[in-house]
Amino acid sequence: AIRERRALANDLKDAVAAGELDVFFQPQALVESREIFGYEALARWNHPHLGWVPPDTFIPIAEENGLIIQLGELVLRRACESAARWAVPHAIAVNVSAVQIGHTDLPGAVRSALADSGLSPDRLELEITETVLIDDPDRALSVLQQLKSIGVSVAMDDFGTGYSSLSSILSFSFDKIKIDRSFVKDLGDSADALAIIRAVSGLANSLGIATTAEGVETDGQLRKVHGEGCTEAQGFLFSQPAPAKEVPELLE
Repeated sequence: AIRERRALANDLKDAVAAGELDVFFQPQALVESREIFGYEALARWNHPHLGWVPPDTFIPIAEENGLIIQLGELVLRRACESAARWAVPHAIAVNVSAVQIGHTDLPGAVRSALADSGLSPDRLELEITETVLIDDPDRALSVLQQLKSIGVSVAMDDFGTGYSSLSSILSFSFDKIKIDRSFVKDLGDSADALAIIRAVSGLANSLGIATTAEGVETDGQLRKVHGEGCTEAQGFLFSQPAPAKEVPELLE
């Protein structure tokens, strides 16, 4: 198993260096109208021998080996370039890792990607997880403030799964909270999951922050998150992640 993981890490290193990874896009929609307003950019890897490698497999390997820095910048630049070509000026969301914030000039990389693509800063949203605020909170807050000064928005991703606390939300003026898919998945069986979604949505609404329910796959789930105050949703109900060339079809 260790040999296979090491071999996969070497293949990933070569793929990232050659720019061979793909960027797919998944729609984000308004709960009330189901209208698409933006997309999340997601890294995908089609291995020449193994086929499509799940992100849950190669993203941790990229983080362990420091490849997440190059991979993150590749996704950022590709996402900005694609979004700049869309006929409709939808928003584009890009995930940012704790490694990028802690060990790179992320604001500089964002400015460069925006300048080279011509994308307006107000169309770019950067998604971070709470681990970013745990490792080195002072640096993280400084970097996030620099990013906000550029004009991009910042969302807290996977809320409720890690070190979720009120202090995380109060420490920085997030533009959005994304409720993790694990709570949406359990909506039909767990009253606790519904209570958590209600509490997070209520808190966010009182602070003027948008809430996105991740992993929405059915009309029933959409109705429930709507009833609990979520303003946005993302998941297979609207579309699976798709290549850039299919974005116009997703919009239609």
